[in-house]
Amino acid sequence: MTKRRIKLTLAFDGTSYCGWQRQRAQTTVQGMLEEKIAELTGETVALHGAGRTDAGVHALAMVAHFDISSTIPCRAFKYGLNSMLPADIRIMRAGKVDCDFHARRNAVGKCYFYQFCQAEIMLPTSRLYWVGIKKTFDLVLMENCLPFIIGTHDFSSFEASGSRDVTRPGRGAVRRIYSARFENKSPGKYRFTICGNGFLRHMVRNIVGTLFEVGQRRLTTADFRDIVAARNRSMAGPTAPPQGLFLEKIFYNNNPIMESNNGLTSN
Repeated sequence: MTKRRIKLTLAFDGTSYCGWQRQRAQTTVQGMLEEKIAELTGETVALHGAGRTDAGVHALAMVAHFDISSTIPCRAFKYGLNSMLPADIRIMRAGKVDCDFHARRNAVGKCYFYQFCQAEIMLPTSRLYWVGIKKTFDLVLMENCLPFIIGTHDFSSFEASGSRDVTRPGRGAVRRIYSARFENKSPGKYRFTICGNGFLRHMVRNIVGTLFEVGQRRLTTADFRDIVAARNRSMAGPTAPPQGLFLEKIFYNNNPIMESNNGLTSN
């Protein structure tokens, strides 16, 4: 029987999961989805995601695909799975795509944002989605660092160990960042948004953690520039906590990246 390739766009709250990638004896987003797809269709599938998220990281528009022989209509993968999945995972869209579509290989860009706030005491209702900074910080100093990460750079200084197979040829730690900016969402609450053609493991969180060091004057903007150039993880700041990070958008060939003052846009 000819198989169909199904594309899913999904959102999830990563609080209760050990990240995206399937792990033995651990609850993950990929593992939960594969389990429910098998219950719905009676077929075991391999779900291919556009990337991996860490434990505690959230997503508004993760993309994944799988191949299936079942003839059940595509709408069942949205409404049927949502009736079976826990409330912290939701299928936003589901549809048939060409068999040469690949959620990861065809992705041409991603956008993440990181939420943080000035908070001596974190509100219980915010603790899972915002990171509180108790000490004062200088946002202008943090913004002054952003030109140093725009463009094509080797981001080894912000790469977690195990980020990639260093024995395999490829682009190494070189990535292209199209835009990076801070926004004041409300008094005392801030969002850092970064868009690029790809990201290394913990790269966004390591950049944010280093920017926090600059904002609290433990590092200077010149130090940040030197850290980018050094390609040495030991020189950068700590990894920022996961709960502030959201995968916001993934771009494909039918949503081309436009380089502009606004970063990524889709057509």
